[in-house]
Amino acid sequence: MTTQEPPQTLSVSQLNGLAKQLLEDCFAQVTVSGELSTLSRPSSGHWYFTLKDDRAQIRCAFFKGKNMRVNFSPEPGQQVNVRGKVSLYEGRGDYQLIVDSMQPAGAGVLAQAFEQLKQELMAAGWFDAENKKTLPENIRHIAVVTSPTGAAIHDILSVLMRRWPSMQISVLPVLVQGEQAAQQIADAILKANIWASQGLQNFDVILVSRGGGSLEDLWPFNEREVAAAIYNSALPVVSAVGHEVDFSISDFVADVRAATPSAAAELLSPDQGELISRLHLLKGRLANSQLRRFARWREQLLSITRRVRDPRSQLREQSQRLDDLEMRLQRQWLQAQRQRKQRLHAANQQLALLNPERQLKTKYKELNALRGRMQLAIKLRLQQPRIALKNMEQQLKTLGPEQTLNRGYAIISDESGAIVRDAANLQKGQELNAKFGRGSAELIVNK
Repeated sequence: MTTQEPPQTLSVSQLNGLAKQLLEDCFAQVTVSGELSTLSRPSSGHWYFTLKDDRAQIRCAFFKGKNMRVNFSPEPGQQVNVRGKVSLYEGRGDYQLIVDSMQPAGAGVLAQAFEQLKQELMAAGWFDAENKKTLPENIRHIAVVTSPTGAAIHDILSVLMRRWPSMQISVLPVLVQGEQAAQQIADAILKANIWASQGLQNFDVILVSRGGGSLEDLWPFNEREVAAAIYNSALPVVSAVGHEVDFSISDFVADVRAATPSAAAELLSPDQGELISRLHLLKGRLANSQLRRFARWREQLLSITRRVRDPRSQLREQSQRLDDLEMRLQRQWLQAQRQRKQRLHAANQQLALLNPERQLKTKYKELNALRGRMQLAIKLRLQQPRIALKNMEQQLKTLGPEQTLNRGYAIISDESGAIVRDAANLQKGQELNAKFGRGSAELIVNK
């Protein structure tokens, strides 16, 4: 028989250390896809979160030196791809993933779609230099297609206020990320072109812009509809999307690409400081030029003065010319007088033919005839109501109660003045009043 040595007894720390070494050796580098949950960012700068799917979850640690390279803002509920090594936190014995890098889950698919659309549009000639429009030399009005609350518009306005405050800016507000963003951006570019063509706005250039972000955040600017709107734009389009290292389809299609929104604002605006300096320089050159010109004119004047003729000869010529003009004026005045007299005589003859006195007499006769007809019409109109009133009075007398009373009838009423129509309602001893055709009498009911 052989005796076996008892198994080595390990401490908890030793066991966790061995487990950690085993996990790190077996899973030195893995890529895991899942949903972010319980994301925590303490003051140390490290990130702690849980990565889960519908059946399981794993704790993750993303240390400060690594997470600074993430170019998007992760949020709980977001699908991400993380790369790192499997390890174990010895202090609690927790199994965890030490993350080295993080990307949105769809970043690989989006990158592939970006490259496919880029190659397709390049083959179609949408990126060719001969299809690009030249920016105007003097830009006075910029149509900015961006979010009105984003960092891009603040950067643009800040640069323009510093370089060229008189620049006119019209913001066409759009979403710059999300499902509806691409359609809104394309519609805004089309709207700017329509307004410019109809004379509603005097846009010189369109600036399509937004700040930096992940590939998913910038994706609306990689959509075909935005590229088509930029390519078909009659106005020049400048694209300033993301940071300097970011490139989008709109950058390739646009007539000019700016590295950042601030760079686009500098590109589209003159520097007032440089212009003021140049203005001072030109002012000095103009002053020197004027001095040289005045000196030349002085020399020319002296030369002309030496060659000028005797002024008395010129005065005689001018006097003779004045006499000629005076005689021509007199002849023209006499001819005009004769013409006016002839027109006056013709007007007098026409006035005699159109003497208003004759016309007034005719009008007076017509007026008198109309006055007579009007008076007769008024008389007849007044007689008709009188006749109708008499007829109504006669009918009232014929149909009124007086005629009935005059034929021997009477009207019986009780003490309250109510007409008595039924004898059954009377009581013995009740006082009544009887009205006759002439006069009335008080009655007492006996029976």
